[in-house]
Amino acid sequence: MSNDTSKHITLIGAGLAGAVLATLLVQRGWSVDVFEKRGDPRLQGYQGGRSINLALAERGRHALRLAGADDAVMQHAVMMRGRMVHFLDGRTDLQRYGRDDSEVIWSVHRGELNVILLDIAERAGARLHFDRGLASVDFDARIARFSDPRDGSLHEAAFASLVGADGAGSALRAAMGTQQELGESTQFLGHSYKELEIPPSADGGFSIEPNALHIWPRGRYMCIALPNDEQTFTVTLFLPNEGDPSFATVRNGADARALFERDFADALPLIPNLEQDFERNPAGLLATLYLDQWHLDDRAVLLGDAAHAMVPFHGQGMNCAFEDCVALAEHLDATPDRAVAFAAFQAERLPNARAIQAMALENYLEMRDRVDNDDYLLQRTLERALAERHPDRFMPRYSMVTFQRMPYATAFARGNLQRELLVELTRGHRSLDTLDWDAVDAAVRERLDVLPAQA
Repeated sequence: MSNDTSKHITLIGAGLAGAVLATLLVQRGWSVDVFEKRGDPRLQGYQGGRSINLALAERGRHALRLAGADDAVMQHAVMMRGRMVHFLDGRTDLQRYGRDDSEVIWSVHRGELNVILLDIAERAGARLHFDRGLASVDFDARIARFSDPRDGSLHEAAFASLVGADGAGSALRAAMGTQQELGESTQFLGHSYKELEIPPSADGGFSIEPNALHIWPRGRYMCIALPNDEQTFTVTLFLPNEGDPSFATVRNGADARALFERDFADALPLIPNLEQDFERNPAGLLATLYLDQWHLDDRAVLLGDAAHAMVPFHGQGMNCAFEDCVALAEHLDATPDRAVAFAAFQAERLPNARAIQAMALENYLEMRDRVDNDDYLLQRTLERALAERHPDRFMPRYSMVTFQRMPYATAFARGNLQRELLVELTRGHRSLDTLDWDAVDAAVRERLDVLPAQA
């Protein structure tokens, strides 16, 4: 580290957000050191254990384009056109995410993505330090102490500012909390998840439709499957922690097989190692992290899961974190006063984080309990019709969140207005054929302003 600290910054965490932010800052002339508690995944393989596949959408791709990473990442991504709903009776129904193949999301494997982004950050000029877990911070002296997990040795590094990209269990957040009140609270969902796997078919191809996110909705619980580029699917079983069925009653491989025989019969033949996967893989907790304060004057700032961890049901955790990276880089560009930049970053991003956290929780209810509901399906049909009839005023909330980059808070508020309208317009109807379209069109024009122009 040079003696000139005016454009030096220290990142904690070399996961997805840390790697992207490092690249964006180096591009802007910053000197960047990144410290990561794990070993280098490029040398010893990805040490994930639990990793719901990631859904890459427009917000995330925008950040990757700016970091020069989009082409490399997309070589490993699998397109998902929509939700393939698997009904209890064995029927399936593809519910498209967007209008056509220009509006899709992409399944990417966290481990592969991390390796690609680390390579790009290092080539750009970021200095990566592995096996360095943040142990303590002397904020007055601006000295960070790191522990090597291999031998317990301690290492010190001076810093001008620290950026916490170290995830939901952020060590930097804990250190900041000893200096000032962060207003931290965690809301646990009361549900957990287990990962399973669908291997390739006998001929080496995908066993089921590859270009979809598969969902087996069963009311209080569900199963999903996302495709990988090696023709496998990562399957995630979501269950309550208590009740029946739950992780309290489905405790071993035999219990899991009985559950699948009853509730996910068409998925069972696809998962030959169900019992072993269930018993070997740990259960992952699902929670939402809220903070009122993301920064400590000019000395430290948090982003991504370290600031606003969310449940995974809108596929926006990574996309939101990447959007944070772009915003923070731009705020640091705008002023040499880091305290001002960090405060402006928080003011911009905190309300948007709260909005997508709320939408992610709502989406869990929708995915597990509504995608096979007749009222919901009718509202979805009307939603698509209104988007075609009034493209300047009506855009499905999913599209606003996933295919656009309008602020999450705007999409959340607008989506609530539109949902109220859909419920009102379909009340008492079983199909769109009985609607009074003149009244429908008038209601849209009266209730919804023209959409803001998109970047």
